[in-house]
This record gives sequence, C-alpha cells and structure tokens, in this order.
Amino acid sequence: MVPFFIRKLLWTGGILLWWPSFSLLAQTGTPATYSLPALIDSAQRHLPVLRQKKALVDAAKAGIRDAKDAYLPTSWLGDEVLVGSDNSLPGSYYSFGLIPSVSSGINPANNSQAAGGNMAFLFNEYDLVTFGLERATVRRAAAGEHLSQADLDRELYLMKWQIAGLYLHIRKSQLQLGIDSENVNRYSELYTIIRAVTSSGIKPGADSALAMAELSGARTAYNNTYGRGRQLYEDLSFFTGLPSGGIIVDTSRIRDNLGAKRINGVSLDLSSPDSARAPNPLTDYFVREQDLYRETENLVKKSYLPRIMLTGVTWARGSSINYQGKYGAVEDGWGYQRYNYLAGLTVTYNLFDLVHRRDKEAIARNETAASEYGLQQERLELRNVASKADQGILTAVKNLAELPIQIAASEAAFSQKTAQYKAGIINLVDLAEASFVLYRAQSDYVSAISDWLSYNLDRAAANGNLDLFIQTIQ
Repeated sequence: MVPFFIRKLLWTGGILLWWPSFSLLAQTGTPATYSLPALIDSAQRHLPVLRQKKALVDAAKAGIRDAKDAYLPTSWLGDEVLVGSDNSLPGSYYSFGLIPSVSSGINPANNSQAAGGNMAFLFNEYDLVTFGLERATVRRAAAGEHLSQADLDRELYLMKWQIAGLYLHIRKSQLQLGIDSENVNRYSELYTIIRAVTSSGIKPGADSALAMAELSGARTAYNNTYGRGRQLYEDLSFFTGLPSGGIIVDTSRIRDNLGAKRINGVSLDLSSPDSARAPNPLTDYFVREQDLYRETENLVKKSYLPRIMLTGVTWARGSSINYQGKYGAVEDGWGYQRYNYLAGLTVTYNLFDLVHRRDKEAIARNETAASEYGLQQERLELRNVASKADQGILTAVKNLAELPIQIAASEAAFSQKTAQYKAGIINLVDLAEASFVLYRAQSDYVSAISDWLSYNLDRAAANGNLDLFIQTIQ
C-alpha cells in the first residue's frame, strides 16, 4: 500500500506542476509564487483591521503613561490686571464662581469711581497620600493595554486560521482540477474510440452523441472547478492585498512532506500533552478581559477612599486705593504692593462615597462575571471544534486506507470495460459507469487527503498550535 501512496502522490505532484498553466488562463503578466507564511505576512501588512487593532494597542500604551502622569502636582500660575468699581456690604454669600470678589469697598453710599488693581498667584496642589489609588490607576491602564494586545493577537490568530484554511482549499481545488482535466482527456479519448466504432457500424450512432454529451459534462465540471478556484484566489486577494491574477500558491513542500512523512503515518502529531496546553489567543482575550475588570474593581475601591492633599499658594497684589480708602490714579494699582503665602494639609471625604462605591463595585463585579462566562463559552466551543476534528481525522484515516483499493480496482475495471466496449461485448452505459466510478474514486481520494489536513488545521487551531501546524506543513 505504501508504494501506491507514493505513486499517487507523484501523480498528484505532476498535476500540481501543471497548475500554473491552468491558473494563468486569461491572465496577463507573470504571477509570483507565495508560500503560506508569505501570504500571512502580506495579510498582516495589508488588512486594515489589524492596523486598527495595532493603533488601539498604541493608544492603550499611551494610556499607561497618562495614568502615571495624572498624579503629578497641580500647579496654576496666573496674573490679572483689573479696572472696576469697589463697592461691597458686610455679610456672607455663595459666590457660585459668578459674583466678582472685592476685599474692601464698604462705603456709606455707592461709589462708581474706577480703581485699578493687579494680582498674581501661584497655586499648588499635590495628592500626598492616595491610599493605593495611583497604583490602582496605573495597573488598570496596564490591564487595558494587555487587553488591547490580546484583541490584536486574537484577530491575527483568526486571520491565520482563515488563510491557512483558504490555502488548503486552494490546494484541494488544484488537485481536483487535475482530476477534472484527466477526466476530460479520458472522455475525449473515449469519444474518439466510440466515433471510430460507430463509424464502422459496430455500435449505433447514438453512442457517439452520448459520448459527446459525457465529454461536454466533463468539460463543464472542469469549468466549475476552475471557477471555484478563481473565487478562492479572490478571497486570498482580499486578505493579502495581492492581485488575484498575480498569485500562485506554493504547495510543493506540503506535497513533499505528505509523501515523505505524513501520509504513511497519517498524523501530524500536534496534540501531544505538552503542545495541547499551548496558550490560545482566542481564550487569552477573555483572560485579559477578566484582568481588566478585576483591576477596575480594585480601582473603584481605591477611588472612594479619603484624599489627603498638600496645598500651597502665594500671591501678590496691587491696588490704586490706599489703606486709608483714598483713590489714586488707576495705573497706580498696576504694580505689586502686598505679598502673601498660604500652605495647608487638606483631608476630604464625600460622606456618600459608600453608596457610590457600592454601585460601581456591582457594575465591575458583574462585568467580571460576564467575562468569565465568555471564557467558558469560548473554551466550550474550542473543545467542540477539537472533538469534531478528532472524529473527522479518524474518518479520513479510514478512508485513506480504503481509497487506494478503490482507485486500483476502478482503474482496472475501466481498462477492462474499454476493451470490452471495443470488442462490442458491452454498451456505452456500462463504459460510462466505469469511467464515473474511477472519477469518483479519484475525487474521493483528494477529498480524504484535504479533509485530513483541514481537520488537523482545526484541531491545531483549537488547541493553540496553529503556528506549529503552519510550520509543519511548510
């Protein structure tokens, strides 16, 4: 059986060598050959969604720096030159930040005389003790950056999975196109034989018409396979940004590897205990999301603790009204005449922070729980993919053991039926049926190999071994 596998792989290899001729029909220019890693690399540089995710990662990294800088001291420097009246009355009021402040101006009657003034100040405020708030803010920003990176890694992983699957489908299309081409040639030869037989009067003339119908059907199947193959190249162009008519997929190494060390063993051996525990970006995203929500919970707790601030202010002031209440020229007040300073230690706490903290913690806690359920769902789906892939691999392995027998028997039967038809022993229906059985066996063989590879791809991706699979088939 092993020699047969090698023989069939050499046969399919010959088909693949002719593939550029098939794929370049109606194309112009000289296409380039791309391996699977080269296609993935092109997609990484082309797909806008990956650059979008990368930009979000950079934004998250900038957010870490912003979180660290948020606790720098607050320092305000200002200077103002004023012209206005100076009237006031004793008593307290809420200013609301709208009522201009005057420090004197208590007179028996309204006085509309203008007075000049000048004031400069330097105000500083620093969170002396944050009770861990600063560290919690930075940790939450770092968790956000990790989540953005995990989102990028997940998108990249899914892209690799899609391109690898597309690569294998194109390979299957190439093999099937070779089989369809062989089928067209086979029916063409049969038509030549049948026309000769019918011309001699050995067989009825209707056989020639039926043979032409079969030949036309074989050409139609070839055209359909070719068209589906070009659609796959359009999908590949979408991912990579390469012109679909300028791509030739290089499957030579996968063909060599299959013949040398994989078809005989029928196992990529990617599910060993060590490799099965490989980190999977599809689940790591939810792990990072949980980390973010946990850090958010911690930040909420720290945000509603008391604040201890160190404050200080210095200011200088001038006025055109002297200490005896006499008005001078307006410009006399545009210089600094008095200097003051003030420093203090401030403790603030909102008595209703307990309520706010409870509400915010409830939000963060439920977000963490939702992320945990998302992780469980993702793991469940990946286990399902891996289990289905395992079953598919077992089926493909069994088929790969049976199909060589089927192909050998079909080839022998077709040769016998051809000879019998020439001898006038059987009719065209029997010969066409033998040809169809051979075509179906060859197509099933291609499907079995392709299914085996596709299921191994799914199992590797579900177990976090996608990059290893890509390296293996390359």
